[in-house]
Amino acid sequence: MNIKNHLVACSALITILPVNAIAATNTSEELATLIERINKLEQEVLSLRSELSSVELEQKDQTKRVVLIEDAAEADSPIAINWKGAPEIKGEGGWSVKPRGRVLYDFAYLSSVPSTIDIPGEGFTSEARRLRFGIEGTIPGGFGYKLIADYLDGVSLTDAYISYKDGPLNIIVGQHNTFQGLEELSSSNDTSFIERSAFTDAFGFERRVGLSAAYNVGDFLLEGGVFTDNIDDLDDGNNSFSVDGRVTYTKFVNEAQIHLGSSVHARDLGEEIDSVGYSKRPLVHSVDTRFINTDQISGAQDELSYGLEAAVIAGRFHIAAETYWAKVNRTELANPTFFGGSIEAGYFLTQDKREYKEGVFKGIKVNNPIGNGGTGAWQVNFRFDRLDLVDAGIVGGEQDAYMASLIWTPVDEVRFLLNYGHLSYSNVLEIVEGAPNDFSVNVIGARTQIGF
Repeated sequence: MNIKNHLVACSALITILPVNAIAATNTSEELATLIERINKLEQEVLSLRSELSSVELEQKDQTKRVVLIEDAAEADSPIAINWKGAPEIKGEGGWSVKPRGRVLYDFAYLSSVPSTIDIPGEGFTSEARRLRFGIEGTIPGGFGYKLIADYLDGVSLTDAYISYKDGPLNIIVGQHNTFQGLEELSSSNDTSFIERSAFTDAFGFERRVGLSAAYNVGDFLLEGGVFTDNIDDLDDGNNSFSVDGRVTYTKFVNEAQIHLGSSVHARDLGEEIDSVGYSKRPLVHSVDTRFINTDQISGAQDELSYGLEAAVIAGRFHIAAETYWAKVNRTELANPTFFGGSIEAGYFLTQDKREYKEGVFKGIKVNNPIGNGGTGAWQVNFRFDRLDLVDAGIVGGEQDAYMASLIWTPVDEVRFLLNYGHLSYSNVLEIVEGAPNDFSVNVIGARTQIGF
């Protein structure tokens, strides 16, 4: 019996015992004995009450000390660690660092239509598409940094920059993305197909060294910058210069999120005159055959390109469309304008949705991952993709692609993609040896992916 229960029992006994005893006692001797016993019980009750008060005070003091220790430990802790696919370590004053990486491995099979055509790239191919690792983080005062390299062929820097953020303003200096459309700016970890739309590769979209700024104004995001070449090309003595800009508008209408945008890119080729040309592989990167190709365009001095973009996310459904025009200015020759565009629609078979933030698509957050006994996220997508490289006497071919994809995302950082594409070509005579003027190919591609 604990002290408090013992105290209660003694108190009750003191109260009840005299009455019962007096009723049963007839002699003064027995009464004296009873009074003595009551006095002893009273002394015991007083002692127990004193002991109980001491124990309660000690327990309160101990609880207070534990709380003070926990608060002090939390206040004095030099770092905090969160898990976002990889550990994100945050220190005092705004310091942070997080490892970043992605591993993408592709498998593909290409066959020509009709099958009697013998063209390069047919059959089975596979490759490590991306193998990127690096770090990003923040520095006190609103500064940030990002350093990512691809290790497929030696070491090639993809992102290498310092940023500064102050409320709606974000400034970046170094190697980073220019502003050439929704899908190009969305991470390759988060696209609906193994490769982006054909025009994004054909028109030479890539990261470049430069200075840029982004500013949020209500529902609008304004982005612009000046750039030189990709960091890997700077040692070649090139001195091209470009100005890029993009404006996007995002709004919720009922429960649907609407995205509208446009972008422009003006580039002086500098000493790279005659060194610009546009071409594209057949959907998958592991097939190194350009069925559509302008070769190097003679007399090219600068290029001007511009595009429009739109997207809607409504629950499990999304639709996105982009168009882009690339005009090449030449000396004493006609100036060709080439066109690319795509439209896609996708639907989640599970209770998931496509994520979007600050003008780009983001990786989905799996509602019911397999680690919790779920099935992960399942998504189907369909796309029509067109690329036209025929204009002003340049015949680089036309490509119309009809595509479908199935994506399984078992957990947030892992994806498996299965793609099918039927690509129809015209005006491609003599671009690829052995290929006729008009033909088609079927492509099946698969990807295993982890990104954090």
